[in-house]
Amino acid sequence: MMQFPISFLCSSLRRPIQLHSKPQKRNPVTLLYHLQILLTMADDEPVDPKREFEERCKAPCTRPLKEYQACAKRINGDETGHKHCTGQYFDYWNCVDKCVAVKLFSHLK
Repeated sequence: MMQFPISFLCSSLRRPIQLHSKPQKRNPVTLLYHLQILLTMADDEPVDPKREFEERCKAPCTRPLKEYQACAKRINGDETGHKHCTGQYFDYWNCVDKCVAVKLFSHLK
């Protein structure tokens, strides 16, 4: 049975690393050093720009928000559960989504 090394490019070290099917003896200090390099050079978590754009787009959509809040006040005391504000809720988020879509897709291009 033949054993050959597997080569791949480690993005953090920017150099090929050889992985062998048989474990090789390595200096523990060297391994800790490489682990420290990998941890310090790790990329930051990506930030989702959609959340930021949603916060900015809530201001122009105050009319649907006020309609939703007024509806929520009206049905606050409903014991039967037949009344709802689903339409107003979706109108508000539809307004926010339309505003976000324009900004988000121009940001991603």
